[in-house]
Amino acid sequence: MSINRFAALSGIHSGTLSRIMKGRQAMAMSHLERITQTMGLAEDYFYSKYVNECLYDSAPTWRRLRPFILRSAQLERLDCIEQLVHGLLDNLVYAPLLFDLAEELFQQDKHQAAAIIYKNVAASEKYQHSERLALCQYRLFMISLGDDPQQNLIEATLFENYVNRLDEAHQLDAIKKLIHVYYSLHHWEKAEELTQELHRLASIQYNLRSRANHKHNNTTALERPLYFYILYAQLMRSCTYEERGDYKTALEIVPLYTDGSWIQEEGEEVNRIVAQFKEWGTANTYLNRLMDGQKEVLDEYVDFVSKRENEIFTALYKIVETANRYHWDVDHILKRFSSYIPYRRYSGIFTKRDKHVTDDHHARFRSELATYYLARRRFGAKEIAMRSVDLSAEVDHDRNVIKGTISVDFEIEI
Repeated sequence: MSINRFAALSGIHSGTLSRIMKGRQAMAMSHLERITQTMGLAEDYFYSKYVNECLYDSAPTWRRLRPFILRSAQLERLDCIEQLVHGLLDNLVYAPLLFDLAEELFQQDKHQAAAIIYKNVAASEKYQHSERLALCQYRLFMISLGDDPQQNLIEATLFENYVNRLDEAHQLDAIKKLIHVYYSLHHWEKAEELTQELHRLASIQYNLRSRANHKHNNTTALERPLYFYILYAQLMRSCTYEERGDYKTALEIVPLYTDGSWIQEEGEEVNRIVAQFKEWGTANTYLNRLMDGQKEVLDEYVDFVSKRENEIFTALYKIVETANRYHWDVDHILKRFSSYIPYRRYSGIFTKRDKHVTDDHHARFRSELATYYLARRRFGAKEIAMRSVDLSAEVDHDRNVIKGTISVDFEIEI
């Protein structure tokens, strides 16, 4: 086919096409797309060759590289991204450009592509103490979290070393996510330690910002207002005491996250957030009294959560756990809320519940429910227990599987 004929079909000027073929002009991304389409080939057919075109056959230019990396991410050509990024970072001038591009991909949920860039940028700055290095590690930590609790623990432990290097805004959200990981793994002391650090840092930032003569304000990247983190730190601290069975201390902390009188901001968002923490405080007051053996609050607690669908499962799990501890009969409650027993994700007023915490609660609930029914020799109890084992196998290969299995074997031996 002649150059003029191919130029007419592809929409590329014949002079441009001639210069490209003779190696006198670099091939733009738009040229590559038109040539490939005209030849009737898969869009990424020439991508491996185009990596060499961009890196070695002509001088690298960000105007060509950026759209190529973005399109490679969309087509999941991670091999091309890896080669490009590795080659570009021989020149560290590309580090900030690649980092910004990784942030863009991260926001688009192209996490695998973003992770490749973050890893390479971090490696190029491994001897630095820059915020960019810390932020790369933070993004990699977020991307790496999965369904394997032990791997999550490893990732959290590795990332912790970089938290203090983050800027003020990202630091608070990073600690919040670390709390969720350690909480889901039942590392209550570590989770509490982090809640105190979250409260300390958020309080310092809030007080600094509140001073009339303090002009520095770097809170635009925060997921929530500063006062939210102060209240949330106290809420999670109370929860760690509850999980350790210290219900009295947990109750003493409740007023620390339900009192918003110190908040200087005004408006609908403040009212909504404070109201939500007060609601959580009421629920947790009922819950801690219940788990402390005060059965007289059971009916009140059930009536309270029945009007709050997103709280029903958590309440049901804790009620069954308490019933096993004190040998209570809660059949009427299980019947009333039977539709909330199957696994599901719940969305709160602010965001979806953390998946790792949700998975952990469901695994523990199944085990408690099996124990409850087996203690009463109910038909179907063994099936419930084995479901507990199945779910636990996905969530925790050691702790909850053993508990579920013991529940079954123990009852069979009896």
